[in-house]
Amino acid sequence: MRDNIHPEYREVLFHDTNANAYFIIGSTIRTQQSREYQGLKYPYVSLDISSASHPFYTGEARQTNNEGRVASFNKRFARFKR
Repeated sequence: MRDNIHPEYREVLFHDTNANAYFIIGSTIRTQQSREYQGLKYPYVSLDISSASHPFYTGEARQTNNEGRVASFNKRFARFKR
């Protein structure tokens, strides 16, 4: 491999703020923040959503009420029926 062309690969602390979960993952992401976690200091990145809080992974998928939308659509465009 050539020198000085690859980004620095290191362990980074990711924080899912929705689930208040922390992950230490190897990454090349650049960040100016750092936090201490379990006695060690890591580069820090906060996340809005991760596998700890995403409905697909947690099984807590929310269903929207589509009946009201269909009814309002039919009401709005009923005059165009033939």
